[in-house]
Amino acid sequence: MIVDCHTHVNNYHDETVDNLEGCVQSLLREMRRNRVDVALVLTSYKVSSGRPPTTAVVEATRPHKNLFVVAGLSHTSFTEKDLDAIRPGVEEGKIRGLKIYPGYEPFYPNDARLEPAWAFAREHQIPVMVHAGDTYTPRGKLKYSHPLNVDELAVDNPEVSFLICHLGNPWIRDCMEVVYKNANVFCDFSGLVLGNFNDRFESYMRKQVQEMLLYGVQPEKCLYGTDWPISSIESYLEFMDELRMPPRDRRMIMYENAIRLFRLPIEVPTLGGFRFGRF
Repeated sequence: MIVDCHTHVNNYHDETVDNLEGCVQSLLREMRRNRVDVALVLTSYKVSSGRPPTTAVVEATRPHKNLFVVAGLSHTSFTEKDLDAIRPGVEEGKIRGLKIYPGYEPFYPNDARLEPAWAFAREHQIPVMVHAGDTYTPRGKLKYSHPLNVDELAVDNPEVSFLICHLGNPWIRDCMEVVYKNANVFCDFSGLVLGNFNDRFESYMRKQVQEMLLYGVQPEKCLYGTDWPISSIESYLEFMDELRMPPRDRRMIMYENAIRLFRLPIEVPTLGGFRFGRF
């Protein structure tokens, strides 16, 4: 079984064009082609024709039981009305987490303005994903997206689970320390490359991830994710195969940890396959 905890349905080819249904169908095709069973779809911190709001993504993915949504929040425009808008999706079980984008927006993760979001996550027992590391755009400000910034957030909110996206790349060792130190912090492997891994970069990144798993972070704190369509699902699965993980560690990273952290209504697979619970 495979759960991809980090995908998008934004129209990155042309953000002025609304192509939500086309992007959802493209994701489903890629999932089928690569035998990915479940995906979490992350919405953006901004809304445009090509970056649909969370409510629209919930409606577009509603027919698909193997797609769940993580609601992106904007620090710049955040009000508690944003939480009211997504509450029905959370209560029905379609929205399984929150996402913030420090670096893309100029704020530190522990900014007091977002404290209602942490209370919301605590109330509904959903995790918060935090962008960390490099930004897709050169206009991002990296001082805000360093993974060390998540430490204070985690310490001050021990009843909320936080997930550091992209291993905080290039600050992978700093990410390791924050995940190791805090019981309520996890990380995902998404967005380590644009498009496909090439042999040289794959070798370098494979060594980084292997060292992390060997010396710093237990596999039960790591989740598989790609950042599709920015990163290739096929190439990512090949990269994961090259890590040569023990079967138990691979199961945890590829699906068990995501099911547990996001409380996905999926029964753990057996030899007979898997099935979805009610939500």
